[in-house]
Amino acid sequence: QVQLVESGGGLVQPGGSLRLSCAASGSIFSLNAMGWYRQAPGKERELVAAITSGGSTNYADSVKGRFTISRDNAKNTVYLQMNSLKPEDTAVYYCTSGSYYRSQGYVFDYWGQGTQVTVSS
Repeated sequence: QVQLVESGGGLVQPGGSLRLSCAASGSIFSLNAMGWYRQAPGKERELVAAITSGGSTNYADSVKGRFTISRDNAKNTVYLQMNSLKPEDTAVYYCTSGSYYRSQGYVFDYWGQGTQVTVSS
């Protein structure tokens, strides 16, 4: 059973930065695709960023140039560096683990419990 534990959320002012971390266990981390989703109140969960086992990345248009996803296979951890944060980035951020298929794209199977990010002055 894969377990994902997020950390690093909190309250930050607009224009500030946060780094989210997600520690994974229960699988061969280096083989997994990893991703970050977010869900704001009253909105659907959306993919923010994802990274394949080979290190290729994808981003939502709304965060391109501001957020960076990375992974450290030695630490079984994926990160989301968030810069130039805006109030509309406020949401619960979820870490997810799965696979990437050329024919299907990302297929995520496991989810963390989520961490709250609030951007407000």
